[in-house]
Amino acid sequence: MKKRDTVVALLPLLFVALLVGWACSRLSSSPSGTEALPAQAPSASTTDAPRPQWTGPPPGAKYVGTESCLMCHAESGQRFHKTMMGRIMSVNPRTPQEQRVCESCHGPGGPHVAAEGGAIETLITFKKGAEPVEVQNATCVNGCHEKGEHTSWKGSTHEMRGVACVTCHKVMESVSTRYNLAKPTAIEVCSQCHQTRRAQLQRSSHMPLRDGKISCTDCHNPHGTATQAMLREDSVNDNCFKCHAEKRGPFLWEHAPVTESCTNCHEPHGSTNERLLKVRVPRLCQQCHIETRHPTSPYNPRTGAKQVINRGCINCHQKIHGSNHPSGFAFTN
Repeated sequence: MKKRDTVVALLPLLFVALLVGWACSRLSSSPSGTEALPAQAPSASTTDAPRPQWTGPPPGAKYVGTESCLMCHAESGQRFHKTMMGRIMSVNPRTPQEQRVCESCHGPGGPHVAAEGGAIETLITFKKGAEPVEVQNATCVNGCHEKGEHTSWKGSTHEMRGVACVTCHKVMESVSTRYNLAKPTAIEVCSQCHQTRRAQLQRSSHMPLRDGKISCTDCHNPHGTATQAMLREDSVNDNCFKCHAEKRGPFLWEHAPVTESCTNCHEPHGSTNERLLKVRVPRLCQQCHIETRHPTSPYNPRTGAKQVINRGCINCHQKIHGSNHPSGFAFTN
């Protein structure tokens, strides 16, 4: 019994001795903690020189002309001259500002040339974070893109949220067939931010955007409007009526939610229900209409009611957008 107690008492001491021996072996294999660590490659952020903070052109900065720019930036110049803006500025400039070509957007290049490629902080490079977004956008808007489609840019949703022109447009090379977009299509440009709308377009019932029949800009003006959601028309309904003219009316019997907004029933970007409906019929109708004289259990096979089979409420109330029939108060056919 005494031997057993002795062995039990010695077990903790044996464990401590083994632990100390393991620690000593680790220390002997690596004399210093720093030598045991692998050498870490310097990151690009530590090796690259920090970009100087943008200051803008100094007072009295001179314009040096396109020829001076092309001495170093010949490749960029060739790509630019193939774009729509490049052809306008180099072939048929309409204003004295456009005649400056490169310097009409980037500002006077005198300090940059005098510093032999330095003084980059005096130019507007349009790179992300290089200059304030307000400075970049003012270069595009002031004097050039301030009329027509761009009239409502100042104060628009995109302008207030700090969206830069170069986020959607790429001027130095041709990526899209129209509008100097940064992506091949408007849908790809808008989807950079509007991921939810892009997902909705992949649903079974969707607007024909991904089919190429319409574009985001057919309904929205990304440069700003005086309406909600930057719609091109005065209201949601007016926007829809551009294509769905048969729903415009006027009708003798009008359906109140239709008159108010098409989006009361439809999700315009895409839905898992037919006809872009937000909810399946008859649940959609029962959001407003009580179940008086109609069954309250839609799609219940035990009811056997004709009101909930096939197309539900629309079996009888087919003129749901409005009716001109003298007896069409219930929107029946």
